Amino acid sequence: MDPARTFCPNLVCAARGQTGQGNIGIHSRKEQRFICTACRKTFTATKGTALYRLRTSAETVSLVVTLMAHGCPLQAIVVACGFDERTVAAWWARSGKQGQAVQECLVEQPRDLGHVQADEIRVKKQGGIVWMALAMMVKTRLWLGGEVSEQRDMSLIRRLIERVRRCATHRPLLICTDGLVSSIRAVRETFRDPVHTGTGGRPRLRPWRNVLIAQVIKRYERRRVVETERRIIDGTPARVETLRRRSQGEGVINTAYIERLNATFRERLASLTRRGRALARRTLTLQHGMYLIGTVYNFCTPHASLTPTRGGTTPAMAAGITDHCWTVQELLAFHVPPPRWTAPTQRGRPSHALKRLIERWCGDHG
Repeated sequence: MDPARTFCPNLVCAARGQTGQGNIGIHSRKEQRFICTACRKTFTATKGTALYRLRTSAETVSLVVTLMAHGCPLQAIVVACGFDERTVAAWWARSGKQGQAVQECLVEQPRDLGHVQADEIRVKKQGGIVWMALAMMVKTRLWLGGEVSEQRDMSLIRRLIERVRRCATHRPLLICTDGLVSSIRAVRETFRDPVHTGTGGRPRLRPWRNVLIAQVIKRYERRRVVETERRIIDGTPARVETLRRRSQGEGVINTAYIERLNATFRERLASLTRRGRALARRTLTLQHGMYLIGTVYNFCTPHASLTPTRGGTTPAMAAGITDHCWTVQELLAFHVPPPRWTAPTQRGRPSHALKRLIERWCGDHG
C-alpha cells in the first residue's frame, strides 16, 4: 500500500484524482483501506477498478478474463471453472468498462500519429447486423479506438474519426480508409478548429494543415478481389509517399495493417467469427468485448513486428505509453483518475474557505 501513488476517488472531494499531495493515509492494512484527509472518507485499494467488491480472488478473475480475451468461449469457462454463466458475463462487462476507461485515459492523448488506417467489420447479431469501426496507428501498431453501430453511416465514421482526432497533434497525418464515401467528409469536418475573432456569432472553422486522405477501393467478383484501386483524395503523391514510408517502409498505399487487426479481433472475439453460433444479443456486449480485446492487444500482447529482440514490445510500449508489458491483472487493477475538481461558479465574491480550496487544489501540482 503506497499512499503517495494513490488518489481520492470521491467525486465531491476537492483533492480527487491528485497524487503525491500528502492527503492520503492508510486507514487499515488488514482491510486494504485508505483515508483521504481532505474529505475524511475511506476507500478500498480496488475502488474504481474492475476488481472492486469481487468475492473471487484477483488472480482467478484475471485468469478467466485472460482466457476470454484470447477467444475462449464463455461456456467452456463455465464448465471448466465451475462458475455461473451470469458471473462470467458480469466479469466480461466489468473488464470491458475498465478497458474503455484505460483506453480513454492513456491512449486518447495527443501524439504524433503519422499514419492511421481505419476500416469497418460487419458483425452478425441476433436479429440483425451491426458494424464495428476500428482505427490504428501504423508505426506502433497501436489500436486507437473503435465504435459500434447498427448502421454503417456517417454517424459511425464521425464518432470513430473524433476518437482519432483526440489522439492526434497538429502534425502531418495520413489517413487511409476503404472506399466508403462518408469517411472523406467525416475526416474533413472533424479535423477543424474554431477561429475566435472576438465578434459575435458562430466562429469560422479552419481545417488542419497537412491532413492527407487516401483510399483503397477493392472490387470483388464471386467473393474474390479482382481489382484494387488506390486514390489520393487530399494531398500530393510525394507527401503521401513520404508519410507512408516513415511508418511502414517499402510498399504502396494499403489498409493491410488494419485488416490484420480485424483478423485479430475476429480470432479473439467469438461474436465476430464468420458462420459461428456465438452471436451477440446486445450491441453493448460487443462494445465491452471490443474494448477488452483492444486494450489487451495494446498493453498485454507483444507484437512480432515490433520485437527485434526476445524481450517483447507491445504497441503501448512502442508508443511510449508504458515501459513494460502489462499483465491482465495490472490492466484490471489500473486506477483511472477522475477529472480534477474545479471551483463552482457563483455570483459575488468567493468566501475565504473557497479561496483556500482553490489555492490548495486548483494550482499546478504536476
